[in-house]
Amino acid sequence: MSVSILVTLNSNYLHPLKVMLKSLFLQHPETPFAVYLLHSSIRPEELAELNRYIGGHGHELFAIRVESGYFAEAPVVKHYSKEMYYRILAFRFLPPELDKILYLDPDLLILNDIRPLYETELGGHLFAAAYHDRIPLTELNRLRLKAQELPAYYNSGVLLMNLRRQREAVREEEIFAYVKENKKRLILPDQDVLNALYSTSIRDLDEVRYNYDARFYRYYKLASGGKVDMDFVVRQTAILHFCGKRKPWLKNYSGPFHSLYKHYEKLAVPD
Repeated sequence: MSVSILVTLNSNYLHPLKVMLKSLFLQHPETPFAVYLLHSSIRPEELAELNRYIGGHGHELFAIRVESGYFAEAPVVKHYSKEMYYRILAFRFLPPELDKILYLDPDLLILNDIRPLYETELGGHLFAAAYHDRIPLTELNRLRLKAQELPAYYNSGVLLMNLRRQREAVREEEIFAYVKENKKRLILPDQDVLNALYSTSIRDLDEVRYNYDARFYRYYKLASGGKVDMDFVVRQTAILHFCGKRKPWLKNYSGPFHSLYKHYEKLAVPD
C-alpha cells in the first residue's frame, strides 16, 4: 500500500527535509511513498535535485506550485507569509482522488513504523493530531484564541488529514475572517487557526508515539516513572519532533537527541 506524505516549505528547509525523508524511507523499506510538496518559490534545479533524491530511494515526488495569485488578499501575521495557509488548505491543491494524506514537518525524525498512524480511522474528524500539555495552557489558549470549546491545543507538525471531509467542511473565507479579526492575538498563526476553528474535529493521537517533543525528554521520563527512557523512544516512538526555534541541523544546537539527528543527517547528506 502506497502512503501519501505532504510537506509544505521553501528552499531553506530542503536540507532538513532530506534528513526527515531519509529516516522515513529507512524505517519502511517495503513501503512505497508518494511525497506531495506544496511550494511557491523553490527553483526548478532544486526541485530536480529533490526529485532525483526521492526517486533514487524508489519513491515519487509530486511538486505542486501554488501560484502567487492564490491567497493574494488573505491577511498575514507578523513575519509569517501567505504560505502559512498551505497546510490547512492543502485539499485545494492536491489531486481530488486523494482522500487522506499525512502532513509532516521537516524538523522530524521517523524512528519506527508510521503505518498504524496512517491507517488510523478518522470517521468524521477533519484531522488527527497530538497535543503537548507540559503545563495547563489549554485554558490560556482558549481565552487567547477566543475559542471556548477548545478541548486541547494541538501541535500542527504531524497531521493526518481527512481530505474528503475537509473538502466538505473547511472554508477559506472563514479562515481569512478569523485571521483578520484576531491578528494581534495569534502567535503561531497556522497552528492557532487550526485549533481555534477545528480543534473539536481533531482526533487525539498519542504524543509519545507520534509527536514526541525532543525538548522534554526529562519530563516524559519523569512523568512515566522512568518508562519513557531513551530505549523506549528509540524502540517505540514513531515520530520524534524537534519543536521550537532551536534546530538540530544548526551549529549551535546541543539539545537532546542531537547525536541521533547527526547520524541520520550523515546518511541523508554524506560529506
